[in-house]
This record gives sequence, C-alpha cells and structure tokens, in this order.
Amino acid sequence: MNMEELIDKLAELLDKGMRLPGGRVIVDVERVRAVIDDLSLNMPQEVKQARGIVADCVSIREQAKSDAEATLRDAEERAKAMVAQEEITKLAQQRANEIIANAQAKSRDMRKAAQDFVEELMRRADEELSADLAELRKTRAALKPQIPQAPAE
Repeated sequence: MNMEELIDKLAELLDKGMRLPGGRVIVDVERVRAVIDDLSLNMPQEVKQARGIVADCVSIREQAKSDAEATLRDAEERAKAMVAQEEITKLAQQRANEIIANAQAKSRDMRKAAQDFVEELMRRADEELSADLAELRKTRAALKPQIPQAPAE
C-alpha cells in the first residue's frame, strides 16, 4: 500500500470506532498500530531525503551564522584598527603643527634678536663715528688758525 491508502485506512478506523460523548472515539489499538507501522515502513524515499535536506539546511544555517559572526568580528576589529590609525594620524598631525609653530616662533625670535643686535651695532657705530667726526671738526678748527693764509692779490 502507498501512503495515501494507509492514511485512508487510518481515517476509516477512526470513522468505524465507537463514539463516546464529548467527541472521543474508541478504536482497535492493534489495527491502528499496524497501520502506523505500515506507514513507517512505506515512507517514501522523498520524505527521508526531505529530512536529510532539513538537517543539512539547519547545518548550513548554523555555519552561515558562524561565518557571519566571524566576518562581523573581523570587520569590527578592522574598523577599530582604522580608527586607531586615524587617531595616530591626527596626533602626528597635531605634533607636526606644534613643531612647525615652535620653529616659526623661534625663527621670529631669532630674527628679532638679530635685528636688535644689528640696530645696537649701528647705533654704537653711529655714536662712535659722530664722536670721531666731532673730534675731526674740532681738530680741523684748531688747525685752521695756524695755517698762514695766502696773500690776497
């Protein structure tokens, strides 16, 4: 018998059973068991294959879930590494900016010091030259009366 015939036979046994109040039915347990045993023995290969497919599907789903979780963990680790790398880059850029600012400040200070030094040298030279020029004029003025003048013609 095929599955449909066996199911029909099981339904027939239920229909022929003695009905009790409340919807219960008394059936011949031995005959019902025999039909169920026949159902088990005559189960089509497709049903057995379907059970295998369902088991494979569960296994595949579990493997896919595991793979997805591993991929997610890997992506999170890479994201953290990228964030850390970006933070390192920001810190390096900040440090570079600080170094440049310090170098520019030192350069300004050195230029100012050099200008002040040159200005001081020039002021001293001016004072010394002015003093020398004043001495030269004084000496010249002192020598002028001592030089005889040529007779006027």
